[in-house]
Amino acid sequence: MAGRKLVIVESPAKAKTIAGYLGSDWDVEASVGHIRDIPTPSEMPAEVKKGPFGKFGVNIDDDFDPYYVVDADKKKKVRELKSLLKEADELYLATDEDREGEAIAWHLFETLKPKVPVKRMVFHEITREAIQRAANQTRDINVALVDAQETRRILDRLYGYEVSPVLWRKVKAGLSAGRVQSVATRMVVERERERMAFVRASYWDVDADVTPAGDEDLFTARLTGVDGKKVATGRDFADDGTLKGDKAVQLDEGRASGIAQALRSAQVSVAEVSEKPYTRRPSAPFTTSTLQQEASRKLRLNSRNAMRVAQRLYENGYITYMRTDSTALSDTALTAARQQARDMYGAESVPDAPRRYEKKVKSAQEAHEAIRPAGDRFRTPAQVRGELRGDEYALYELVWMRTVASQMADARGSTASVRLAATLADGAPAREVELSASGTVITFRGFLAAYEEGRDAPRARDDEERRLPKLGVGRALTVRRADANGHETSPPARYTEATLVKAMEERGIGRPSTYASTIGTIQDRGYVSSKGSALVPSWLAFAVTRLMEAHFGRLVDYDFTASMEEDLDAIARGDQHRVAWLKRFYFGDEASSAEGLRDLVEDLGDIDARAISTIDIGDGVVVRVGRYGPYVEEVVPAGIDPKTGEVTDEKAAASGETQPRRASITDDVPPDELTPAMARELLDQAADDGRVLGRHPETGRDIVAKAGRYGPYVTEVIPEEEQGKGKNKVKPRTASLFTDMDLATVELDTALRLLSLPRVVGTDPESGDDITAQNGRYGPYLKKGTDSRSLTSEQQLFDITLEEALAIYAQPKQRGRAAAKPPLAELGTDPVSGKPVVVKDGRFGPYVTDGETNATLRKDDDPEKISPERGYELLADKRAKGPAKKTARKRTTKKTGAKKTAAKKSTATKAAKRS
Repeated sequence: MAGRKLVIVESPAKAKTIAGYLGSDWDVEASVGHIRDIPTPSEMPAEVKKGPFGKFGVNIDDDFDPYYVVDADKKKKVRELKSLLKEADELYLATDEDREGEAIAWHLFETLKPKVPVKRMVFHEITREAIQRAANQTRDINVALVDAQETRRILDRLYGYEVSPVLWRKVKAGLSAGRVQSVATRMVVERERERMAFVRASYWDVDADVTPAGDEDLFTARLTGVDGKKVATGRDFADDGTLKGDKAVQLDEGRASGIAQALRSAQVSVAEVSEKPYTRRPSAPFTTSTLQQEASRKLRLNSRNAMRVAQRLYENGYITYMRTDSTALSDTALTAARQQARDMYGAESVPDAPRRYEKKVKSAQEAHEAIRPAGDRFRTPAQVRGELRGDEYALYELVWMRTVASQMADARGSTASVRLAATLADGAPAREVELSASGTVITFRGFLAAYEEGRDAPRARDDEERRLPKLGVGRALTVRRADANGHETSPPARYTEATLVKAMEERGIGRPSTYASTIGTIQDRGYVSSKGSALVPSWLAFAVTRLMEAHFGRLVDYDFTASMEEDLDAIARGDQHRVAWLKRFYFGDEASSAEGLRDLVEDLGDIDARAISTIDIGDGVVVRVGRYGPYVEEVVPAGIDPKTGEVTDEKAAASGETQPRRASITDDVPPDELTPAMARELLDQAADDGRVLGRHPETGRDIVAKAGRYGPYVTEVIPEEEQGKGKNKVKPRTASLFTDMDLATVELDTALRLLSLPRVVGTDPESGDDITAQNGRYGPYLKKGTDSRSLTSEQQLFDITLEEALAIYAQPKQRGRAAAKPPLAELGTDPVSGKPVVVKDGRFGPYVTDGETNATLRKDDDPEKISPERGYELLADKRAKGPAKKTARKRTTKKTGAKKTAAKKSTATKAAKRS
């Protein structure tokens, strides 16, 4: 009788799928990710915190030995796995086949300490055939991969713990620096700097509709030459707005309009005709990077959401492993793709030999296969339509189309180009002009029948498929229309998530498993935000990047960062040793005189925090990043109104002294749009004392309406003699305008009512407590002692009566802000609990619930568009984590550095012996 076998994977969804492919004597369980990690100092026991692990959780003086602890929320999971292991005769560690997955497997081995044979089970797709094949073709734990992951983890800990405190001291508390995130932030900031420095240039051109005969042969040609010189287009201008060289002529409106007018009556003829073959090849199958880029372009999925959807497709057996930088397909996949293309698009759509793609970007590891539909025979989108919905179906269809198209024939056709010449009448702004047109005709669509890659920039007019009429040199043409068109040069486009991923990949920064998390991190940290699909850096990112460039230049150098990734790859291959590499990184390399991280931090010298956080935007105006956010500042002569130039204080004006004026910058103003003129508008608004609405009838103080950083409000002006000092300082009463009020039209009576809040509605006759109506962070509410009840509108603050308030308190108290609201969306029945899942709007944001388990939506989850599968996944993750605990001690596991490598080798040896 065969013994029981325990298989451990990372996720519950993966476990459920795999369990269906193995027999009854197999138990498949999920670790739910990593079970242990290097703790933060605050999580360490007191005796450990005082020792060599206290600063980093890593003993830098003992071969960078890490101190691991079992996560508090994984202790229960570890107990469950140990219990299952007692009943097992063999242990299969079936985590992902990459560094992170290999490390999870190793940590499981070290923590569970199995006494039965251990086998490493790997696969890159979850199908019955693949899982059964993997169960029969196991290997040992790959120690080199574990070393590479651990080196990366220690590297990131050293980097973050040494550099982040510098940011706290010199820029703002709570900031973070990271090996990849700081470089990605720098890339976004550098692009914004280019946009800020960019000078727009205007130029004009002419296009004309011409025909050799009737309207059916009409085509459009563009003015390309004037009196022997090329007509300038956008690419002929430098970023400072000047022309590059003297080979092109810049047309202004007057000259372009004159040429257009003269063209309408000119004799135009064909000067040159050329034709050449057109060939377009299909794109390679998806890697992680190209999948994220294309999902962004075509499906409007950001990187994190694209990877979440891809993860679900992988775990449920629809696509192969989604973290890969290989474009290769297995022979089985090549056969499947070619056969499907042949069946669906005809034999002529498939070339004689399979297409094999080689990765040509920096850092390609060629680790796994490309991302493709799972299985030896691909399921078409039509075949999975009943199983997949929403984003999952759309992403599967994208993967299927790209894979099949990659094995199809080239698209073929021809491109015709024609050059036209015209002599303009006397008095025209030019004598001899040239116009050009081109057209491409695709005669065989090939792979385009299945798929066409998206673009980050709009397709150029010359790239569009269009047919020109048959023309010969000397053929006379009639001009039906000629118009002048004005244009402006455009600054470099901001990065989108797709283009940033592409740029990071091209530079060798990061790896497939880090792109999405890196972009998510720089957004979560407040360094970057989204404006549409564009990534916009904050002023905080400018300050952080400036400090990093000035004092940690090597750490944010693109080539150095890429070289670190290459070194980690070398460790993964066994070509470098982790300890030697970490010593060079942290302590420096005497052989090359390279400074280590420790020396960089210790030898910083004086850092001028004010200068670091100051960004000059021109014309004497600067942006400063302060403790409470960014603001603009301009130093002006004292005693003189900077707006009118009038003297407001003769004594101050005569002194020749200066004074700064400042104004907060709202979050909706991108850095490249904050010009000196706009900054002065903000300064003028801040200097404006507001619109005086009148005097308070009781205090005689002025009541003013003003625009603030957090919206319009009304306030009272405290005379200087009444202000007081210290503890006795009088604070002005202030109240925000209601959402339906207009700053320009608010009147004194309304302002006085706002300032009267909170309002005593009356006294509860039973308890004797006052009931007050108040406006709070989460909206209007009633308060009686410690009992608060939400109101449905701001107007109720003024209108609600005591009887109405007592009626509200007579009702059972609802959890949350008010009576239960209808759900935002209904997602269907949860496959685990069997209960209906809905999306609700809670006090702290939208969440999904099945009535038993609540799971908050992540930042990138749209409550109106979330798929049922995503909702079920969030609930499953929450259940796996278990209930939140207020306090929990972590179980500690220490490995001594001297024995670490030996321990790993012992692990591999034991696994080999037992298999």
